[in-house]
Amino acid sequence: MEALKIEILNPKALQLIKGMQDLKLIKVSDEPVSSLKSYLKKMRQSASDVPSLDAITKIVDEVRAKRYAKK
Repeated sequence: MEALKIEILNPKALQLIKGMQDLKLIKVSDEPVSSLKSYLKKMRQSASDVPSLDAITKIVDEVRAKRYAKK
């Protein structure tokens, strides 16, 4: 079994997918959207300088290291 993520650009494609699901050729399940990912996407749309996920992770790790070093 192989899992794919598909973005539907044309509403007619959704009808085809539903038809294949009715024929039991495929199984469609919704992937939950992370609130962090949706927030980052929203913020990146209006930002002029968009940090990468790696840059964000680096900053978070630095802050956590400082926070836990105090204890």
